[in-house]
Amino acid sequence: MQKQKTDSKEKMFEEVVAEVKSVVKVTKGGRQRRFSAVVVIGDRKGKVGLGTGKAAEVPDAIKKAIQDANKNIINISLIDGRTIAHEIIGKSGAARVMLKPAQEGTGIIAGGIVRAVLELAGVRDVVSKSQGARTKLNMAQAAINGLKEIKIPEEVAKLRGKTVEEILG
Repeated sequence: MQKQKTDSKEKMFEEVVAEVKSVVKVTKGGRQRRFSAVVVIGDRKGKVGLGTGKAAEVPDAIKKAIQDANKNIINISLIDGRTIAHEIIGKSGAARVMLKPAQEGTGIIAGGIVRAVLELAGVRDVVSKSQGARTKLNMAQAAINGLKEIKIPEEVAKLRGKTVEEILG
């Protein structure tokens, strides 16, 4: 995984190139070789995005993936600026990623691309468990889908027309 910094719309996002692989299309005239890239970007303050790109050259594929990731940025609400509000399971294809809040000082207990997604999102204390498929793209999408579904108590209270104390009990 390769880390870089990019300046997009006056915001600083860090980027991690999660995967670059060669893909081949077989045609009547022979094999067409191209490169596919998966990139995760984030500001470590609650914004994270995932993008994919494909091109004849590796740098072009990475550039396309970064542009795609900038279009797919999501905001997540962090509790105390360090962890998620509740346990959640994100799914994408056959990949499942369980994310669980943790006590302060625990760190990010996650592996591979899920760790990169959580670090760039700004989550500092979380436990995760991966199940099913291990493809990097599906694992990253499952982590992002899980983060999208997280609701803080204030949002739930507003949706139900109650106070935060009534929700938390």
